[in-house]
Amino acid sequence: MGTLSGYTIIELAGIGPGPMGGMMLADMGAEVIRIERPGAMDPKLAEPISGRNKKSVVLDLKQPAGLEALMKLIERADALIDPYRPGVCEKLGIGPGVCRARNPKLVFARMTGWGQQGALAQAAGHDLNYIAITGALHAIGRRGEKPVVPLNLVGDFGGGGMLLVTGILAALLEASRSGQGQVIDVAMVDGTAQLMWMMQGFQQMGTWNAEEREANLLDGAAHFYDTYECADGKYVAIGAIEPQFYAELMAKAEISDPQFAAQHDVAQWPALKDKLAAVVRSKTRDEWDQIMSGSDACFAPVLTMQEATEYSANRERAVYTQVEELVHPSPAPRFERTPSDIRHSTRALGADTVSVIQASGLSDTEVEALLASGAAVQNN
Repeated sequence: MGTLSGYTIIELAGIGPGPMGGMMLADMGAEVIRIERPGAMDPKLAEPISGRNKKSVVLDLKQPAGLEALMKLIERADALIDPYRPGVCEKLGIGPGVCRARNPKLVFARMTGWGQQGALAQAAGHDLNYIAITGALHAIGRRGEKPVVPLNLVGDFGGGGMLLVTGILAALLEASRSGQGQVIDVAMVDGTAQLMWMMQGFQQMGTWNAEEREANLLDGAAHFYDTYECADGKYVAIGAIEPQFYAELMAKAEISDPQFAAQHDVAQWPALKDKLAAVVRSKTRDEWDQIMSGSDACFAPVLTMQEATEYSANRERAVYTQVEELVHPSPAPRFERTPSDIRHSTRALGADTVSVIQASGLSDTEVEALLASGAAVQNN
């Protein structure tokens, strides 16, 4: 029984942060019902990982009967994830006002890039655009080169999915006391700005150069906080910031050059980086891993996604879990008494339509009529 056992979340099908948020809530034990449109791509292909632990229901919301079937589900739900642009749910007839009239305790979480209001609210965008206007994209990359695209980890998932889960959990906690739901405006631009809190603070205190890349303590300028190529062409990551960890790095790497004593002399960082690069190139990545593993040198091998699933430390902690033919990231965080788990893999499109709408209180006759009209679709 997970921490959210007994809670029901309606997830209107979307991409990126919405599915991630729904996955995390489902891992925690919530009943997450993903509402798909007829003819949508099978979630086993579209969302092979994030569809785990969710039920798949197909409803045609353009048909009054399909819309009413969704409203019956909303009546008994605790939260709804809206992944659309501002106003789309209202046009469909399922805006927060309508939904909360049927269920005053409903938490209505609206997941967008730019937010519900403002000059950009109706504009299309993706992760890269959202992180561009917060300073995050500008800060990532090498000096004199263009900004580096950091996958869609910063906006979609760190600034989106994680913020979505945080907001829903907080609103559910408040609703348990007040008996009232509320609308949550979750924007990836807001979440990315939150992620940039430390650099923003440093910049305003005059200890971070926000105009240049690779010019600061944590952006690859420092020789003790960067990646290095090894003898085999693979890479290692070194992050020995604190003096005791830096000393451990020097000892483990058998570096005795006195110039390295000037750890925080910014003027010497380029020369020290060249020297450290030469040391690292003397051995393979795995040889360095054997030397450094378990020490306080703040070292890690740079692994591919495939290598990560087999890495000994990850296997020991069970960071990944095999589910049928796919390797999943294991549910997180880890709870002592009410652990999250993966109860089943992604269900086929519409595999749970009948069982879910029957549980909402519709009669067999009403369910049959929905299926006959195409307002609901059941797939086996």
